[in-house]
Amino acid sequence: MKTFTLEQIAQVCGGMLSKEKDVAISRIAPPLLADENTLALALGEDEIANLSNTKAQAALVPLGVNIEGFTTIEVERPRLAMMKLITMFYEAPHVNNGIHATAVVHPTAKIGENVSLGPNVVVGEYAEIGNNTKILANCYIGNGAIIGNNCFFHPAVNIGDRVKVGNEVILHHGVSLGADGFSFVTENPNNIEQAKKDGEIKENDVNQVIFKIPSIGSVVIGNNVEIGANTAIDRGTIEDTVIGDNTKIDDLVMIGHNCKVGKGCMIVSQVGIAGSCVIGDRVVIAGQAGLADHLNIGDDSIIAAQAGVSKSFPAKSIVIGSPAMPRKEFIKQMKLMKDAGDLITKFKKYEPLLKTFLEEHDS
Repeated sequence: MKTFTLEQIAQVCGGMLSKEKDVAISRIAPPLLADENTLALALGEDEIANLSNTKAQAALVPLGVNIEGFTTIEVERPRLAMMKLITMFYEAPHVNNGIHATAVVHPTAKIGENVSLGPNVVVGEYAEIGNNTKILANCYIGNGAIIGNNCFFHPAVNIGDRVKVGNEVILHHGVSLGADGFSFVTENPNNIEQAKKDGEIKENDVNQVIFKIPSIGSVVIGNNVEIGANTAIDRGTIEDTVIGDNTKIDDLVMIGHNCKVGKGCMIVSQVGIAGSCVIGDRVVIAGQAGLADHLNIGDDSIIAAQAGVSKSFPAKSIVIGSPAMPRKEFIKQMKLMKDAGDLITKFKKYEPLLKTFLEEHDS
């Protein structure tokens, strides 16, 4: 069990220690779940109030919070301090040393120094794995794939042929990189093409052969990228699908073929991005948002949760709703809807008077 002094924790967090007593800290927890050797995390008003009922003797609190008779570490950015604390106490998953006996590595593959390959890992022809990379059980590394240095792949990651992964990349359980894109074509225009062109479907009950368009591009993942469990990023049709440096992607995200995602983006769970979209740098896409194909989203934009994005937006846009629109326009429309509701309520109140008035004048 890891144990730290209050002075060590304050130094790592960059906080100001107001010490009432010495406490050896062996865990962190919210105030109501804390014991005598726990540092209570009182980052918000509710948690600060709960310190009156905690068994903890010390707490991490926002700057300016001082509780008489209680040991506190005050920090300017509580969430950043929490991240540093969790890093102190974090126990990394167990990794076997070297190449497990059940791993299958093609003779042409290049394996760097201090690489760990877990049980049942498969490494294809001419694949390359950089120094200090750890790949846990049941992962597949395709032919010609290139994996950088200091990467960490959790179990059951699938890397397709010719995919390139940068340095210090973390891939969680079940990530799929480099499956074929969802690309098909019919011999004659189908109902989707008619609807896009004419706004209506003219032909009914016409069966056509659907031809698959092969994907000969690949996927390129930048440095310091983290991708959550069961997220799928498809290879490009001709060009590569690209994810920029420092981008973080949550679980259950789908990114289609040919997409270009910029640097430092945050893409939250269950986002779906259709093919050939271009996402700028530092864009935030909140949970369950969906983007139609061939859109451009400018740098530093924010797409709100469950937004249905059907058109492009410039840099520094904040968009919300379905169909998605600029936040100010959305608020304006919501206000108009509220005002319309108020008008309808007033109309119903005076409707009998209006009816009587009309009857009197019609006669």
